[in-house]
This record gives sequence, C-alpha cells and structure tokens, in this order.
Amino acid sequence: MRPAAARGGATGAAVAVAGVMTFINLYAPQAILPALATSFHVPVGRTSLTVTAPLLAVALVAPFVGTISDRLGRKRLIVAAGLGLVVPTLLVAASTSLGAMILWRFVQGLLLPFIFAVTVAYIGDESSGGQTIRIAGLYSTGAILGGFLGRFVAGIAADFGGWRMAFVAIAAATLAGGAHVAAFLPPERNFRPVTGGLRSTLATYGEHLANPRLLATCVIGFGMLFCMVATFTYVNFYLAAPPFSLSPAALGMVFTVYLLGLATTSLATSLAARIGRRPTLAAVIVLAGAGLLLTLSPRVAIVIAGLALVAGGMFVVQALSLGFIGAAVARAKSTAVGLYVTTDYVGGALGGIMPAAFWRQLGWPGVVALLIALMALMLAAGMVFWRDTPARPA
Repeated sequence: MRPAAARGGATGAAVAVAGVMTFINLYAPQAILPALATSFHVPVGRTSLTVTAPLLAVALVAPFVGTISDRLGRKRLIVAAGLGLVVPTLLVAASTSLGAMILWRFVQGLLLPFIFAVTVAYIGDESSGGQTIRIAGLYSTGAILGGFLGRFVAGIAADFGGWRMAFVAIAAATLAGGAHVAAFLPPERNFRPVTGGLRSTLATYGEHLANPRLLATCVIGFGMLFCMVATFTYVNFYLAAPPFSLSPAALGMVFTVYLLGLATTSLATSLAARIGRRPTLAAVIVLAGAGLLLTLSPRVAIVIAGLALVAGGMFVVQALSLGFIGAAVARAKSTAVGLYVTTDYVGGALGGIMPAAFWRQLGWPGVVALLIALMALMLAAGMVFWRDTPARPA
C-alpha cells in the first residue's frame, strides 16, 4: 500500500472515531431520563437538564475553539480533549445528586468542541478535493453512529446494571476512542499557527451579524437542534408511560432511527444539487413535520416510523445549513461556522428546557405543536433568504 493511501485510510478511520467519541457522550442520557427521575426522586422534566447542560457548554465554548486551535495545533487538542473527557464521564456515573450530574455533564460539554470543531479544521488542513469530501463523509458517519450508540449503549447498560453502568460503559468507549485517535491520526503536516489574537477574530462577528443570509441559516440551525433535542428527550417520557411502557433498553433501541440519517443525508445532498437547496429544505421539513404528527398514534410502530422521519429530515437540514454557510459569506468563514455552531447548540440547550411547560400542561401533543410551529419558522427563513446569489462579504 502506498504511504499516501495508508495515511488517508488512517485519517479517515481516526476522524470517524472522533465523531463517534463526541456524540456518544453528548446525548447519552436521553434513553435513561425516566430512570434518572426515579433514582433522584425528581420530576421527569428536570432530568432534561442533563441534556441541556453540555449543549449550553458547547455553545459557550464553540466561538473560541477555532482561535485556540489556530494557535496550538490540531491533533494534540483532539487527543487531550478525548482522553480528558473520560474523567467527567466517570464523575457523572458517580454522581449522588441530579445537581452533581448536571455539573459534570456541563464539564463534558466544555471539552466536546475541542474534539469535533478541531477535527473539522484538521480535515480542512490535511485533505483537498475529493479526499476532503470522503473524509468529511466518514466524520459525519461517525457522528451519526455516535449519536445512536450513546443512547443505545446507555439504554442497554442501564437495563442490565443500572444507569451508573451506562456512563461507565460510555467512559470506556471514550477511552478506547481517544487511544485510537492518539495512535492512528497522523500528525498534522499543513498546520501553520495563526497570529493576530482573539481581538481580530471577535471583530469579524459584527460583520457576520449584519449578514441576513447567515443569520437566517443560524435560525435554521437553532431550530434544527431544538427540534431534535426536544423530540428525542420528551418522547422518552411519552414512550415510558402507558400505553407503551417501554423499558430503558427498549427506549435505547428506539434511537436506531438515527441510522436513517446515514441514507437521507447522502440522498438529499444529491437531490439538492439537482433541484436546489430551498426545494430540498422544504421537502425534508414537511416530511419531518408529518413524522411528528405520526408520533401521536397510540401504536408504537407508527410512533417509531414518525421518529425516523423526524431524524432523517433534521439531519438533512443540518447538512444543508452547513453547506450554505460557504455561499452566505465570502470571508472569515471559520468565525461564521463558529457563530452557526453557537446558535445551533443554544437551540439544542433550549430544546431540553422550553418544551417542559408544554409537556406539563398538554403532554406530548403540546410538544408536537410547539415543534411544528418552529419548523414553519425554519422553512420561512430558508424560503426567503436561501437564494442562490453570490456570497456577500462578511
């Protein structure tokens, strides 16, 4: 095997593992929220803070990760964050109160951007052309698999050994992932430290905030993660209660629908190239909204089919949004991505909190109504601002 080919293969595998390592941690509690409510003797809605806390931490840190990485390099930050993530994950498992668990989940969130954001920067530095598309695709695959495995592993482990065992299993997987990246991700060759400091980076945000096309994309990203977190948080309470009464393991199996994102993202990317982003966005948001309506069925198979449509549609929205950032701005694209990631994860954090009032007053139908209204706003933003005109300076 040629050295270049061997390096490319090692890079692709390692960035996929980095994607798994990130998202296996981020959403792991969602499959075991009812068990946490029982263990800590708290209302079920309060346990959603274990999902909100790391999302909020990601939103706080994300704008600054690029600047830090541009100064210190790529691989060392990815490896340090990945191995360091094991510690707060084990502390989550050892938590004696919900407040302690929320604290350590927040600490997890502070480390996660140093894996996924820096990995994306590494891909941009160390590959080009078709190789970039292939490696970025492997990273996306790893991220989707990680999102699924976090819930699946947590649900299965909790069923057999309690919720603490769920986080011990996640910590073990994270340690293995960090070790793999340390051993097999090739050191960066094209990295050049960036000078200019934080002030010059922050100065570009004012320009981005005056760009309506970018702001519309941030609104869509905000809505996407809000809908995903809200759906896959509160549906657990819905499915754990009669008439479904699903166990933690069964709830973990529900997240198999995430794997649909592997297929829909690839298909929709090809569709968008043929008919445009806006029609594709409209199609997938309508499908996701229809999926939410299907979850109102009393039959578990129909509920799961509806969740599959929500997951498949929202993953496509994410891919379309990330792809449009390059069309929306002409320069300072890294800070534009940072702004998008921040609003994206603020949406995710609020998606774990805001629907609680709807859940308490109206149950799952109230949550569904809120999310369909938000999807309508996302669609309107895309139809008005996602026009294929040349990127303006930002």
